[in-house]
Amino acid sequence: MAKYIFVTGGVISSLGKGITSASIGKILESRGLKVTLMKLDPYINVDPGTMNPYQHGEVYVTEDGAETDLDLGHYERFICAQMTKFNNVTTGQVYNTVISKERHGDYLGKTIQVIPHITAEIKERIKKVAQVSKADIVIIEVGGTVGDIESLPFLEAARQFSLDIGRDNVIYIHLTLVPYIKCADEIKTKPTQHSVGTLREIGIQPDILICRTEKILTNELKEKISLFCNVRKQAVIEAKDVESIYQIPLVFKNQILDEIILSHFKLICKFSDLKDWEKNVVERVIKPKNKVVIALVGKYIALQDAYKSIYESLIHAGIYSDAKVEIRRVDSEDIQKKGPEKLLKDISGILVPGGFGYRGIEGKIKAIKFARVNKIPFLGLCLGMQCAVIEFSRNICGLKDANSTEFNPKTKNPVISLLAEQRKIEDLGGTMRLGAYPCKIKKNTLAFRVYGKTKISERHRHRYEFNNKYRKLLEKKGIVFSGIYPKKNLVEMIELKKHPYFVAVQFHPEFKSKPDKAHPLFREFIKAALNLQK
Repeated sequence: MAKYIFVTGGVISSLGKGITSASIGKILESRGLKVTLMKLDPYINVDPGTMNPYQHGEVYVTEDGAETDLDLGHYERFICAQMTKFNNVTTGQVYNTVISKERHGDYLGKTIQVIPHITAEIKERIKKVAQVSKADIVIIEVGGTVGDIESLPFLEAARQFSLDIGRDNVIYIHLTLVPYIKCADEIKTKPTQHSVGTLREIGIQPDILICRTEKILTNELKEKISLFCNVRKQAVIEAKDVESIYQIPLVFKNQILDEIILSHFKLICKFSDLKDWEKNVVERVIKPKNKVVIALVGKYIALQDAYKSIYESLIHAGIYSDAKVEIRRVDSEDIQKKGPEKLLKDISGILVPGGFGYRGIEGKIKAIKFARVNKIPFLGLCLGMQCAVIEFSRNICGLKDANSTEFNPKTKNPVISLLAEQRKIEDLGGTMRLGAYPCKIKKNTLAFRVYGKTKISERHRHRYEFNNKYRKLLEKKGIVFSGIYPKKNLVEMIELKKHPYFVAVQFHPEFKSKPDKAHPLFREFIKAALNLQK
């Protein structure tokens, strides 16, 4: 039987439940256990696919094409397990299923209620993850903050879980804040006490407390928290602020969090000290030998989480090259107004990420031209590739009105357009080209040198494609179409010759990068940027 760990959060949001859950997964996986994670999201959207990045942050795409919460990206970066559509559950999905069953008559005339019908559906989905993954440990992150009305059905399902499968098979971990009040020069435990009190009113007694704090928690403070929250002192874990999220598994390991969990579950596992992780990841992040400045030219730069996987992938590539990657976030609308010369000086690489809508597009196109003309390493992702095609078509091929039909449906030169099957689609949610698709790479190209093979698979999230009517013209003028989706002859990768590194791809490589295994495209991009800097 699988064992289950529920991770809840209290006091305030954004304490880092996703990182905490992923880090717990990392230390347990290092002990030889098969671990998977899932996220329970309290919003009523079916998935985050139609949500504005400023509302939700990044939409993380799984291999099987699910649009999910960005925390699933943390899960995949920290552990070996691959996330699927089953690993992210929303209130919208749960209610949609229950209502559909009611309409079908599956409940045989019963009155449908939150308890037991909604909570039963939530529990079934948790068990489904265990069955599909065949994991020893399933870590369930409950979204929101304890006390939120939206999270109550998920917390009630979590409470019932220990009744269903036995208390010895379930652990409740509560992440909370122990704030430091500067004017009083005191660390306060009262918010944690109130948060745990609210959780206990719901019927859940936490087994472990993880306390976010700016200052070190003294033994006296831990004893106080232990006493008032009814949690063993040993199970009050300090989570002091650190330089890098990749230090957190070591922080937990040093406080024997893995032993506390294994003891509760009565599991005996192999020993692990995470030395490889410490040496090959953490030390390189904290004390890099080199430094490189990369400009990310986007339209959602005001929110850190909007490009979360891209930022992490750049850090991973820096780890590989033993370099600190300083990311300069540049608003594409500012480039549109002020020009790239002022905003992109003193940088060693330019990255243009994905996105939707016309706002800021002309700024992205100007940034790409600046990279092409000045031989600055460039990496374009999804919309970044489409903008690179538009820039090249306008400035090299002489198609001055070249555009995407997303931005100008009446353009005479639609170098980027919808496929025939996409034109009839009316619903926006879950209808793009999503998930993993194969790509065939041409030999004797930069793409082949980067990947070292001719067949790859990458994840997609887009609706518009390169228009093959323009392929011969662009090839004649110097673009190399180095990667193709063979089944439909769709362009996946482009590059330029006689340039230190100019690569743009229709897919999202950032979803497959890990701190101890940087994605090849990011790895070589940072290497090229370091070479330019030298």
